[in-house]
Amino acid sequence: MTIATMRDRRAVLTALGGFGVAGLAGCATTAAPRSLIQPTAPRFVVPPLAPLDMAPNRITRISVCLRPFRAAGPRLDVETVGDKRVVHNYGHGGSGWSLSWGSSTLAMRKAMEGGTRQVAVIGCGALGLTSAILLQRAGAKVTIYAKDRTPQTRSFRATGQWSPDSRVADADKVAADFPALWEEMARTSFATHQTYLGLPGEPVSFHDRYNLADAPGAGPPSPSPAAERPDAVNFAEYASRISDIVPHGRELPAGDNPFPVAHARRVSSMQFNVTDLAHLLTADFLAEGGKIEAMTFETPADLSRLKEPVVVNCTGYGARALWKDETITPVRGQIAWLAAQPEVRYGLSYRHVGVLARPDGIAVQQLGDSDMWGYGLSDETPDRAEAEAAVAVVAALFVGQPIWASRMPQPVAG
Repeated sequence: MTIATMRDRRAVLTALGGFGVAGLAGCATTAAPRSLIQPTAPRFVVPPLAPLDMAPNRITRISVCLRPFRAAGPRLDVETVGDKRVVHNYGHGGSGWSLSWGSSTLAMRKAMEGGTRQVAVIGCGALGLTSAILLQRAGAKVTIYAKDRTPQTRSFRATGQWSPDSRVADADKVAADFPALWEEMARTSFATHQTYLGLPGEPVSFHDRYNLADAPGAGPPSPSPAAERPDAVNFAEYASRISDIVPHGRELPAGDNPFPVAHARRVSSMQFNVTDLAHLLTADFLAEGGKIEAMTFETPADLSRLKEPVVVNCTGYGARALWKDETITPVRGQIAWLAAQPEVRYGLSYRHVGVLARPDGIAVQQLGDSDMWGYGLSDETPDRAEAEAAVAVVAALFVGQPIWASRMPQPVAG
């Protein structure tokens, strides 16, 4: 080897890692630099966040939904009414959209037992649409019978947040096998919802959500008394059963927290653009030969008017009156809808208020200091004062904060 060749080789080795020829020859006993063996993860940097415009005069509507809570969990049994075999699929609390595909898969299997190919579905909400589509895909001829189309149902008033165990059951009142059944429904739904990602209109998407908290002791008092209620429910929490498939959150270091609060935790969360998703599911059902007929049912005996021998009952909160199901307890939830801000691609929760940015509007909801907020309340009258109070809580995060002003488009000189 010439001296020139040795120089060239030494130069290459030096560029690659600072090793000389002697260092390379002794690689069996000399450890490589730690940075090459154990690279550190890059620090997460919060992307630029457009400010939320929380002016009360931007409220376009106020919707109220009664979530159908059943202590034992959703009703998924089968019974005979006259000459009809009825498969029940209702009572999912605040988890209707989230569990829809999984719950409807169970209902579809029960409906198709015995080889039936003529099936009626009652109800045109989240559970009705998904049940009807799954029955079609299993080979059944399906007609949906409902008083209202989807935009007039309670399902349409949902925030659209992936929340598969939101008031889905009382942990002290469920059957021993319910947690496993819930997990099956949640996993099936999560997988099926993901087939709608990336479609025009964003029927399903993942957005960042920031859970914000003040320093201990700061902030206003809770919006409802903290005293124990005699009817308090131990709402089931099963999120740990599916922790392997959902994104995990992380606490933001003080220097990376763009909000004027002490603590911020970021998590990527699935959400539904209910307006577009409902339209898409309806179009799919009709395109595959399904029919929707207007019909009102006052009692189970009215099912005799249907020609189909099998009925899937997806009437949600309406089952309380139709089926005289007193196990259903209403849980009132109100949403103030503000005009959409296409530039906002995140949600947040702060001081018992949640915000979800959707293509069809900004949803602002008073969450209360516990899951008992709204429990047992059946009044669906919109409360403007509640709506404006929730908006004001969020508005305080963006008023007079230079960090938000710096992210606004700057005027062009001249």
